[in-house]
Amino acid sequence: MIQQELDARQGGSAENLPQSKSGSPLALVSGFFSKTFVIAELEARKLRHDPSEILSRAVQPALWLLIFGEVFTRARAIPTGRLRYIDFMAPGILAQSVLFIAIFYGIAIIWERDLGIVHKLLASPTPRSAIVLGKAISAGVRGLAQAVVVYLLALLVDVHLNWNPLDLIGVGFTVLLGASLFSTFSLIVACIVKTRERFMGIGQLVTMPLFFASNAIYPIAMMPTWLQYAAKANPLSYEVDALRSMMLVGGVANQGLFLDLTVLFLATIVLVILGARLYPRVVT
Repeated sequence: MIQQELDARQGGSAENLPQSKSGSPLALVSGFFSKTFVIAELEARKLRHDPSEILSRAVQPALWLLIFGEVFTRARAIPTGRLRYIDFMAPGILAQSVLFIAIFYGIAIIWERDLGIVHKLLASPTPRSAIVLGKAISAGVRGLAQAVVVYLLALLVDVHLNWNPLDLIGVGFTVLLGASLFSTFSLIVACIVKTRERFMGIGQLVTMPLFFASNAIYPIAMMPTWLQYAAKANPLSYEVDALRSMMLVGGVANQGLFLDLTVLFLATIVLVILGARLYPRVVT
């Protein structure tokens, strides 16, 4: 089925393409992205067939925003400058929600191996990097669905959201990048550990440190010096910083929006390349 999808989107199998066109750089790039988006669409269909996942994923951000955020906004215990704490916190909860979706995405690779799907993908002419990137994009689609949920919750608690169309597109792009980054990291872990039990243990081990060693729920400036270094090395901090500058009225990127997006983009590219090299190891 997977190979039929790939062939159908390209108008036939790879052998039926004219040699002169298939060898051109433009055709190679076009074929790569075509196969990537086929993989992404196949993965995204799972979300359409199980929309209850969106509702279950909404519980955690609801608890953080409706309870934790409301309490600490009134307590004024965390210095957030001119932003109310609930405003400061909302982009961090969006990033956290995307992180929690993406970081356990790799377990699907282990399930696919057990069902024989990975073997079919590896037997197809699809580049390994296209498979990994396609799965990363599909995780981004799930992240975008989570962004809609967080925006609705933010409206309920009167977060001062920025509705500028360009900034909304920027938020979507940042969510897509963040989900792609952490889902690819998750895939790499799955390729190394190969078992569900070990994967779940590692996923739980890294999720909380990534979240708390970031600027998601408090400013980096109030951290101890050693934790500030950890936060600045944490890609989640750059995702939150970018979201905070575009998602809120009066939001500012402390690290610089260009730097935030550049770090996320380069880290994603590096992990996709590494994931493409390791992907066949999941079956060995």
